[in-house]
Amino acid sequence: MDPERPQVVVVGSCMTDLVSITPRLPKAGETIHGSKFFIGFGGKGANQCIQAARLGVRTAMVGKVGADSFGNNYIENFKKNKVCTDFVFQTATAATGAASIIVNAEGQNAIVIVAGANLLLNAENLTKASAAISEARVMVCQLEISPEVSLQALKIAHQSGVRTIFNPAPATADLDPAFYTHSDIFCCNESEAEILTGMQVQSPSDAGAAGSVLLGRGCCLVLVTLGGEGCVIVSKQDPNPKHIATSKVKAVDTTGAGDSFIGALAFFIAQHPQLSMEEMVKRSNHIASVSVQAAGTQTSYPHRKDLPQDFFS
Repeated sequence: MDPERPQVVVVGSCMTDLVSITPRLPKAGETIHGSKFFIGFGGKGANQCIQAARLGVRTAMVGKVGADSFGNNYIENFKKNKVCTDFVFQTATAATGAASIIVNAEGQNAIVIVAGANLLLNAENLTKASAAISEARVMVCQLEISPEVSLQALKIAHQSGVRTIFNPAPATADLDPAFYTHSDIFCCNESEAEILTGMQVQSPSDAGAAGSVLLGRGCCLVLVTLGGEGCVIVSKQDPNPKHIATSKVKAVDTTGAGDSFIGALAFFIAQHPQLSMEEMVKRSNHIASVSVQAAGTQTSYPHRKDLPQDFFS
């Protein structure tokens, strides 16, 4: 095996965030003055990939961007973060995925997402990345690309004995049952758990009940994340729900915190497999809590040097 091969491979989305800060959200047909504009890098797949890479694991992204300036900039962003871009494909058929975001003074937002090139990631592209997926330690995917492609990625990894993390976001009530049986770790937040199970999830005990339902569909382990309340673990090995709390912090911007958590979890599974799942989750919770204390999405993700060094021993 190539010693330089990626240990974490993420198959998923890349989005350019176009963010305008305004006193209030405009009414239909109205033009108002904003106070600030910035362009950021987002997309669930890319976010998870960048967080894993910043913790020090060799990481590769499998995705598709446009043959445009946003796409070029995104590939450069991956390279700056030491992510392998061999499988970040460019297309002239669609623009790089973009999210136009308006945020008012209270932090409320209005968002328009155009998936663009993300939806053109196809089976042929995945075949080119299949060797990298098969030789990885962990493969992560979500639902901001074609669900068929995500499921194919899970199957490639599963057949090769690669640990799989599936993040069913954005959630859909009619999720293909094969997603459950090919997910070693099925990680969703409370709202996604509600959509998938039809159950209300407002507390750790609710999360445990929903997690048990999801576990019954064929996963090996289910994580239901609860933001500032930590998360709940349910597994085949231990079907009794276990609540892992997290320390309270003052949040500045929670955007992308769930992706920070998943990226960190992928890192620990790949680099520190000797740790218990509870310990991996505690450390991943801490890393996500660091991310919410700074503005932006990927700009808020901590590097290895910014974290307690005993996390990495």
